[in-house]
Amino acid sequence: MQSNSQCEQMLAAILESADEAIVGMTLEGVIQLWSGGAERLYGYSAEEVTGQSLLALLPIYEVPALQEVLQSVRDGKLLESETVERLHKFGSRINVAVRRSVVRDEHGAATSILESGRAIRHTVSDIPLDRQLRQVVEQMPLLLWTTDQQLHITSNWGSGLQHSELQARELIGRPVSEYLKCAGTNMTPMSHHYAALRGESVQFDYKQQDRILEIHLEPLRSPLGEIVGCIGVGLDITQRKRTEEQIRYQATHDALTGLANYREFMDTLERELRRTERSHHSFAVLLLDLDDLKRINDRFGHLTGNRALKRLAVVMKGQCRATDLAARYGGDEFAVILIDSDHGMAQHVAQRVETCLRVGQEEPQISVTIGMAVYPTDGRTAQDLLEAADQQLYGRKKRTLSQKMTAG
Repeated sequence: MQSNSQCEQMLAAILESADEAIVGMTLEGVIQLWSGGAERLYGYSAEEVTGQSLLALLPIYEVPALQEVLQSVRDGKLLESETVERLHKFGSRINVAVRRSVVRDEHGAATSILESGRAIRHTVSDIPLDRQLRQVVEQMPLLLWTTDQQLHITSNWGSGLQHSELQARELIGRPVSEYLKCAGTNMTPMSHHYAALRGESVQFDYKQQDRILEIHLEPLRSPLGEIVGCIGVGLDITQRKRTEEQIRYQATHDALTGLANYREFMDTLERELRRTERSHHSFAVLLLDLDDLKRINDRFGHLTGNRALKRLAVVMKGQCRATDLAARYGGDEFAVILIDSDHGMAQHVAQRVETCLRVGQEEPQISVTIGMAVYPTDGRTAQDLLEAADQQLYGRKKRTLSQKMTAG
């Protein structure tokens, strides 16, 4: 008579050599037995999966079916054979024909389930259209979800969850606000979901932490046309937005100084003119000319001249508010738009810029000549304001040059 040890060795040898994938699991789906055939079919070793749930080997849309099988065994019934879809360790999907049997104790009570499976090699034409569509959607780089009328997620697909703390199978049954991280009903994503429940089609961008989602929402209707929830599609457009912002920045900023360029300055000036016509507020324009840039270039070289331009740009940005705009107007000329400012405030900013440059320790020391104009006192058009500031600037330059010649 064979010993228990010999029987266990024979069973292990059978499990190792069997072509079929033999899996033993508890009534809750926890893997207890894993054959060599199972390792060859699914890619996992026994050490990796023993004690884990078989649900981890399933695409999300197969989870409810296995849960029903487990429940049916607990209820005294069993679907003995069927074709299922499983996941390989490296992510590919496998169609598997499985047969199941129930292991019972001496009293006839079910204690575990024994499953054997073989891979089925399908062509695409063998797969039902609904499953083909589901496989395509599941692999698309987006998130697609449906909700009920209480905005709880009823289904979801897609591979767009890589930046979420939640895994795909964890979304079902949760409020959509939990995924989008917006609890208030008045917040944009939730208000748009309520609009979809009212029958509207909505599209909007939504920033979630460091990601940007482009979200499309539609009402989800029953076969009778009644609105029963929402259907949403979220596409991660973070990289696209960053690229667009980078292109816009390069188109509107000076490469050397990082200040706005002439085009952005003129566009902002025109916008400010239209705004102040409505609000009846004033604003100021400063034109700044870096003194003796040619002399600096000739004596110290163009690299030192470029550093001088950048030094002035740093001072200008430091003396401007977030609402103001500092720009490189062209060559050695700069400009500032001071929003909601009068002549006194413009004069104060100009003096601070001149003082910062005068007390600077870096050589060669640099200085600027500044002209200013205030809307509407000095003009009501861009041309009038710029001409007024330009005349003041060159009037000051002329006086400075005259003083130097007199002193010399």
